[in-house]
Amino acid sequence: MQEPRAGVPPQLDTGTVNIVQKRDLRRAVRGTFVGNVMEWYDVGVFGYLIVTLGPVFLPDANQATQVIFMLGTFASTYLFRPLGGLFFGWLGDKIGRKRVLFMTLTLVAVATFLIGLLPGHATIGTTAAALLVALKILQGFSAGGEFTGALTFISESAPDRRRGFYAAFLDSGSYLGFVLGAAIVTAMQIMFGQQAMEDGLWRVPFLIAGPLGLIAVYLRMRVEETPHFAALVAEQDAAGGSLRVNPLRVFAANWKPMLLVILLVAAANSAGYAFTSYMPTYLSTVLQHDAIQGNLFSLPLMLLMACLMPFVGLLSDRVGRRPVLFAAAIWIIVLSYPAFALIGSDSSFGVIAGLALIGIPVALYMGTLAATYPAMFPTASRNTSLGVSYNISIALFGGTAPLVIDSLVRATGTPAAAAFYLMGMSVIGLITICFLPETAGKPLQGSEPNVETAQEAHEIHTARLHASAS
Repeated sequence: MQEPRAGVPPQLDTGTVNIVQKRDLRRAVRGTFVGNVMEWYDVGVFGYLIVTLGPVFLPDANQATQVIFMLGTFASTYLFRPLGGLFFGWLGDKIGRKRVLFMTLTLVAVATFLIGLLPGHATIGTTAAALLVALKILQGFSAGGEFTGALTFISESAPDRRRGFYAAFLDSGSYLGFVLGAAIVTAMQIMFGQQAMEDGLWRVPFLIAGPLGLIAVYLRMRVEETPHFAALVAEQDAAGGSLRVNPLRVFAANWKPMLLVILLVAAANSAGYAFTSYMPTYLSTVLQHDAIQGNLFSLPLMLLMACLMPFVGLLSDRVGRRPVLFAAAIWIIVLSYPAFALIGSDSSFGVIAGLALIGIPVALYMGTLAATYPAMFPTASRNTSLGVSYNISIALFGGTAPLVIDSLVRATGTPAAAAFYLMGMSVIGLITICFLPETAGKPLQGSEPNVETAQEAHEIHTARLHASAS
């Protein structure tokens, strides 16, 4: 029988159950949270500067062409995420979660900062637009390992019974980062005006990523490796081997849960990106609202969503992941059409109500799925499986959602096209949830349980002894 751990009374033999140390958990939450803030800060800045950046990098084109080019540039970021998910996911399963997360965060911050230093079309012509696309591609490659690596890290570090609560802070950080970036852009537009932004002030929000990145990297350096990965390394060392991850074997073994992740991400993130990255453009270019007014409509709702997500995660810990996800999918299917009808009304209250009808189910999706994805894969291949499946879907259905929705709206001439797109994606999500295993409160695959107290660990260990003796 294993010796009791330090700080655990001898009468409470916990066996191999891992007791989560609160200090390590706090550092893990902070370290992963700031990375998501950093990644989505750039998404918020770029999304809210699309109308501004068009004349800077493509001054000879009309507004519609400028918007499509910028949305396409935004989408190109996501086309390279699967490669990043494969590379950094494989690396995370081989050398550890912590070191890879340090790499991805650094690359995201540097790429964002460099965008702020880019010369415009007036200085170097079309090369400026090409460099912008290149830096967005670098962001996409590194971001491919950032979010899924952070999901793996926090899920392996959190207690099983509260995994939903702690994992939801990642998407909460994403939306807070988006709001921070968008709020800075909006404040500058109000104070200095659109022309001043086009003349060069657009650089400032990107340059702010420099000091923000330094703070985020410092906090991430203080985290410890996850207990599950550390146990995996110790097991391999004891056997005299080393960790080897063959992506082809990983895909062959995990193709079913990977397919489920792809479909769930498609349903949830098409709505999420429509709400965050497309709505500012939709309000200003399709509905002809003032750009600043459109921002003021959506930003408070995004902040509210970010604050709600940990509570959604906590709810999923209590009632299960599947009921909350069912509620999100049905909400989108039933209320998307009325939501876009309200958004298209002349009433400010109608616009806010319509945005809320889209934002609430997005919060239900995101606050629950953060803990759902990692639990579908074994520890030895979790980073690779999740990194590839999540980012394939993001590339196809998430980052491209603003471009696809905008094209559908312009081609059909009706905002209802956007509603039908989201409804169709959530029908796919609803069907997928029916095949989803319930993982709330259960240990991650291939790992011992994570618990918060020695008493809880002792109870699990005692139950195991009784089960083996009977």
